[in-house]
Amino acid sequence: MKYLKQDLKKFRAGLMLWNRLKNDRKMPWKGEKDPYKIWLSEIILQQTRVDQGLVYYQKFIKAFPEINSLAATSEKKVYKLWEGLGYYTRCKNLIETARFISTQRKGRFPETFEDLLALKGVGLYTASAIASFAYKLPYAVVDGNVFRVLSRYFGIKTPIDSTQGKKLYSALAGDLLDKKNPGVYNQAIMDFGAVVCKPHLPNCKECGLAKNCFAFKNDLTKKLPVKENKKKLKRRWLTYFILQIADKIYLNKRVTNDIWKNLYEFALIESEKKQPIKAVIKEAEKNFLLPEKVFKVDSVSKPVIQLLTHQKIEIQFIKITLNRYITIKGLKAISIKALGRYPFPKTLREYLKNAALPSG
Repeated sequence: MKYLKQDLKKFRAGLMLWNRLKNDRKMPWKGEKDPYKIWLSEIILQQTRVDQGLVYYQKFIKAFPEINSLAATSEKKVYKLWEGLGYYTRCKNLIETARFISTQRKGRFPETFEDLLALKGVGLYTASAIASFAYKLPYAVVDGNVFRVLSRYFGIKTPIDSTQGKKLYSALAGDLLDKKNPGVYNQAIMDFGAVVCKPHLPNCKECGLAKNCFAFKNDLTKKLPVKENKKKLKRRWLTYFILQIADKIYLNKRVTNDIWKNLYEFALIESEKKQPIKAVIKEAEKNFLLPEKVFKVDSVSKPVIQLLTHQKIEIQFIKITLNRYITIKGLKAISIKALGRYPFPKTLREYLKNAALPSG
C-alpha cells in the first residue's frame, strides 16, 4: 500500500507539533540516553501497564544502577524483585542478557541494531527503541500504540496480528519516521497513542490530527485497528497443599517451560477438571505428596481465579499439618521466617500474606 509523500509529511508534522506544544507525559526514562536504562524500561514495559511498570523500574534502578550489578546478583534475588510483575520469561531473559553483556562485552551495550536484536529477549520493537533513543539510529518502533494510531489515521483495515499487517505497518512506520530525530519521533507517537488516540474513548475533539484522520471522519475509531486471531482460553485447576511441620513449609521450584518458571510454589496437584476436595486429597496420597495417617487437614480456602494471557486458572489452597517430617520428591522444607526471600506467583504470595501461618 502506497501513500502520498505529502500525506506522510502532514502526519509527521502534525505529530511533532503536538509533541512540541502539548505532550506533557512524564516518565523517568523519557529522554534517557543510557542503553541499560532504556533496555530495562522496555523489558519491564513489555505486556505491562506503565503505571505498574514504573514502580518496578524504580526498584530495579535503585537495586541495580548499572548492568554489572544486575549481572552479579543471584537469580533468586532478581526474581524476588520481579515478583508480581508477571510474564516471568522476561525476567529470565533479563538475567541472561545482563550476564552476557557483563561477561562477554565487558559491560558495554551493543551499538548496532543487528547486535541489539541478537540479545536474548530483545525483539524488533525493543531493538528499535534502544537504537533510536540511545544512539539516534533511524529505526521506527511499532507497538500497540503505533498500530492503533496508524490504523485509525490512514484507515488501514489489515489485521495487525497478520503477517501481511505486520509488514505493512512496519513499512509505513519506517516511511513516517523523522530520520533526523528518530528517538523524539518514536517517543512522540507512543505518547500520542497513550494519551490522545487511546484504545477506548480517544480524545478526538482535541486532536490536532483529527481533520485528516480516516477513522474520525468515518466514525470508525471503535472498529480500528482490526485483530483477527483470538486464541481460545485454556482452563486449569490447581490445588496447592500447604504442608507444614513445626516451623517449616514444603516448597517446590518450578523449572519446566510453563507459567511461573523459576518461581516457588507449594505441593501441587493439577487437575484436568474441577474436582471435590476429597478426590484431590486422595490423588495427593496416590502421588506420595501425603503419606497416609501422618497429616491433618486444617483448612480449605475458597477458589481464587487468576487470569493470564489465554489462561484462566482456578486455584485452591489446602492447609495441612504433618505429624512428622517426611521426604517428598522435588520438595524441600523451608523455614516460615525465610519465605519472604523466595519469589512466588502473585496468588501464592497473596495467600501467604493473609494466612498468618503459625511458626511452630
